[in-house]
Amino acid sequence: MADDTVVGGSVTRDGEPVARIPVRLLDSKGEFVAEVTTDAAGKFRFFAAEGTWIVRTVVGAELYDRRVEAAGGQVVDVSVGLPPDPTDGPVTKLVG
Repeated sequence: MADDTVVGGSVTRDGEPVARIPVRLLDSKGEFVAEVTTDAAGKFRFFAAEGTWIVRTVVGAELYDRRVEAAGGQVVDVSVGLPPDPTDGPVTKLVG
């Protein structure tokens, strides 16, 4: 519909899409409204009312928030770039 407000976007790490990551939609006060999981292309989408929203990406114990303003009938694109995964780097062995 032409009047729908959509808050959506993608989650990436090192330029690659991240699938199966929880993304939450919170209201302007930080109260939980909805949660979806990114698809195979790292995409997510919420249908929302006009106003201020917080898009929260959840990766383990880490939370990544993006505040967005949505006007009626708009599509708001939110890109979330996650930091590199620390488990992908070299392993350092401690010798003592």
